[in-house]
Formats: sequence, structure tokens, C-alpha cells
Amino acid sequence: MDIATIIGLTIGGGVVIGLMGHNVGLFYSTHAVIVVFGGLLGSTFVKFGMEDIKASGKMLKKAFVSPHADLKDLIRQMVDISNIARKNGLLALEKVKVENEFLQAALQHCSDGVDPKLMKEVLTKEIEYMAERHHVGVLMWESMGEAAPAFGMVGTLVGMVEMLSNMSDPSSIGGAMATALLATMYGAIVANTITIPLAIKLHHYSREEQMRCQLIVDGVIGIQTGLNTRMLEQVLKTGLSRYKRED
Repeated sequence: MDIATIIGLTIGGGVVIGLMGHNVGLFYSTHAVIVVFGGLLGSTFVKFGMEDIKASGKMLKKAFVSPHADLKDLIRQMVDISNIARKNGLLALEKVKVENEFLQAALQHCSDGVDPKLMKEVLTKEIEYMAERHHVGVLMWESMGEAAPAFGMVGTLVGMVEMLSNMSDPSSIGGAMATALLATMYGAIVANTITIPLAIKLHHYSREEQMRCQLIVDGVIGIQTGLNTRMLEQVLKTGLSRYKRED
């Protein structure tokens, strides 16, 4: 589980609720909720197809749960697999079982004797397709972060119009102004504590997942071409260091 995401959302929500004090009810407006959240959902469905929305929902789980091992652990795993191949031959990799589906598929290609060049092309294409799927998910959350304040402003304008149209009734001015201000507040909170942070978190997850897959490709190709274990480890560590520098 990614504790950082839980901590961040808890702190963000706690700060907002804490600032409200004992008068939390004063900060609720049904009209503002409908304008901001209804408009946000509507615009999202217009921008993206159902398949993209479903895929983005599945990807969102990655922000809370991290099922994969650390990249350094992956390198150690690749070294262990290399030792198995050097001791028992490439066919022995067929019996190696791992949790990572991408690594399992790569080992299967390796044990099947697929040409290294062809295998690299196939696996690289899979990484590119995965990156594109992730990009759509990140883009959806980024667009929601951009749209939330805009719909907050729409709610503000609606409240202002309502207030100005009832200037003859002083008792209605306070409620209309509250709706106007709360809509802006809702939009800002949703954008800056939920959607934009989640988009950034998913972007980092995507980059790490691509790097993980690239390390697997480099490792399996090295194993298949007979690269000695020490050199294989050095190659993978060099790739990891480059990723850390870029990050």
C-alpha cells in the first residue's frame, strides 16, 4: 500500500475540515455540489470514452496500492534468474515463476528461443502501448484538475446572478453569496487536494513502471545473449542510475 497517498489525502482533508471549526454545516451547499461535481463529471464524459474512463478508474488503484517490488529488488531478482540460466540453461527459465506478468512473459519468450532482436522489439512495443494507456489515465485526472476550478467559477457566477436578481429581498442575499463562494472553494479543494495530486502520483507510477519493464527487457536480453552475471548487474544498475538522475 502506498502510505504517502493516504497520508496526503488525510492531511489535506483534515486541514480543510479543521479550518471549518464547529460550523461544518455552514460550508455545505447542495447547489454548489451539483454545479461543481455534476459539471466535472459531465465534462469528463464528454472528453473521454467509456473505455478510457474505466481504464483510468483501474489505474487509480495504483495510487493507493503498489503491488510491485522495489527496482533494486528487481535487479537482484534478475541476477538470481541469470544464475539459474547459466547453471541449468535457458530451458530452465520455463519453470521459473514470478509475480510480474511482464517478466513472466519475457522469460517464456527466452525459454522458447525467440530471437533476441525480435523479442526486444515485441517487448518494447508492449511498453509503448502500456505508456499510452497510462498517459490517457493521467490526462483524465489532469483535465479534471483544470475543470474543477472552472466549474467552481460557474457556481460563483450562478450565485451572483441569483443574489443580484433578488436585491429587493435582503434575506436572500446571504444564502446566494454563500453558494457563490462555496462553489469556488469546492472547485479549488477538488483540484488541489485530489485530482491534480493524483495525476502527478499516477505520472510517477507510470514512469517507474516503464523503467521496471525496461530493466526486465535489458535483463532478459542479457541473459539470453549469455552476458555474465556481474556485467548484467552492472548494466541494470547503470540503467537504474540514469532513471534516478532523470527523475
